[in-house]
Amino acid sequence: MTNKPESDRPPLPPFTHETAVQKVRMAEDAWNSRDPKRVVLAYTSDSQWRNRAEFLQGREAIEAFLNRKWNRELDYRLIKELWAFHENRIAVRFAYEWHDDSNQWFRSYGNENWEFDEHGLMRLRIASINDMLIKESERKYLWPAGRRPDDHASLSDLGL
Repeated sequence: MTNKPESDRPPLPPFTHETAVQKVRMAEDAWNSRDPKRVVLAYTSDSQWRNRAEFLQGREAIEAFLNRKWNRELDYRLIKELWAFHENRIAVRFAYEWHDDSNQWFRSYGNENWEFDEHGLMRLRIASINDMLIKESERKYLWPAGRRPDDHASLSDLGL
C-alpha cells in the first residue's frame, strides 16, 4: 500500500549517524509533549505497531492507544537514545518515569525498532518494555513537563 503523506518528515532515509540522532530526539520531544495528535503525525496512515503485547495499525488506533497511555501514565518523562541505524531503520533504547493514580512511581525500560518510508514517516514500530517500581525519591527525570533540557544527562550518563 502506498502512503501519500501530508509532507515529508525530515530527516529522511537513508540515515547518517547525525540524522538518526536527530530523528530520535524529535521522537523523544514529540512523546514528551504527551499530545497524541502531534505524535501520530510522525507515522504513516497505516503504520503497524507492537507495543508490549498490543498490536495496532493506523493512526486512529495509535492515537487512541496514546490517549489511554497518558491518562494512566501520569507525569510522564522520557529519554530515548540511538542504539543503531541502517538505511531506513533505527533502533533505540529508552527509559521513562511516570506514576499511576495512586502515586506509585515506575521507571519503564525498553527498546524500539523503527522502519521509515521514503518520506521519513515511521511505518513500523516494535517496542519491548519492562516496568520497575521505584520510590518517588529515586526519580532521575526531574525537568518540568515538556521537552527534556539539552543539558540533562543521557541514559548512558545516568548509567541506565
